[in-house]
Amino acid sequence: MNRRDFLQTTAFASLAQAAGMAYAQGDWPQRPVKLVVPFTPGGGTDATSRLIAERLTSLERWTVVVDNKPGAAGNIGLDAVAKAAPDGYTIGMGQTSNLTINPWLYSKMPFEALKDFSPIAEVASQPVVLAVRADSPLRTLADFIKAAKAKPGEFSIAQAGNGTVGHLAGEMLARRAGIKVMQVPYKGAGPAMNDLISGQIALYFGSSVSVMSQLSNGRARALAVTSAKRLPALPNVPTVAEQGFAGFEATTWVGLVGPAGLPADVVNRINAAVVKTVARKDVQDKLAQEGSVPASGTPQQFDAYIRAEHAKWGALIREADIKLD
Repeated sequence: MNRRDFLQTTAFASLAQAAGMAYAQGDWPQRPVKLVVPFTPGGGTDATSRLIAERLTSLERWTVVVDNKPGAAGNIGLDAVAKAAPDGYTIGMGQTSNLTINPWLYSKMPFEALKDFSPIAEVASQPVVLAVRADSPLRTLADFIKAAKAKPGEFSIAQAGNGTVGHLAGEMLARRAGIKVMQVPYKGAGPAMNDLISGQIALYFGSSVSVMSQLSNGRARALAVTSAKRLPALPNVPTVAEQGFAGFEATTWVGLVGPAGLPADVVNRINAAVVKTVARKDVQDKLAQEGSVPASGTPQQFDAYIRAEHAKWGALIREADIKLD
């Protein structure tokens, strides 16, 4: 092959490759999209992920397949997303813990939360609920704080595990209220709620999803929610902020992320589809049933929110000197 033929062949190949890439991006998705859920099936993050995957499959005619990769407080699943090809065919359901809390709790992380992902769309948030048994003498948050000040360190607050938003919300409340409490970590929300109902523990700071059923059947009572506004599913339960702690907010949120370098057109297409899906009444009703609040916004807004949460939880963890390894 002479030089002229070589250059022509090379130029043709480059044009063909460029055309193929443009076609691939323009007609994305051309094959199933894997949605990595970094927790076990059956939990709150998994339920929300499956709802979104199901609706994107039925409404957008995409094939979205849920892939549960639990372990290391969500780090294993998110690491798989971070190391995937940035082509839009592997995305993940990020969460407060694995994107904004774990980086401060673990001395070694398999990824850099603020560098290794492309934020796509926030999906929903779940406040933490401070719950007591239905027959507890504590009727309000003020009752609890007064009792805790009278008996420093004697009140125990259950939480679903060290490093969870419930754990950190308890630390934040104790600092703001000037009280000392005993944090009792459990291996999950179920055992914590069981001990609350059986009277083994006085209070439980857990996600709205984990307490809704017991609140509904009257076996537990809510003293406060940690969202900025009252939870639609619990309209009569005041926020912590309303009860004397302005600006107090601690929520578990979930949102879609992809590997760093995900093409902007793919990010925007997924974002538009998720925003449209979350705006549907049937989806909002389903989220409300589990105590979640639908979220929405641009990829840029989600990125800014992740960074703000990262800074907020980092400050608290440093001040409280909380470490897991």
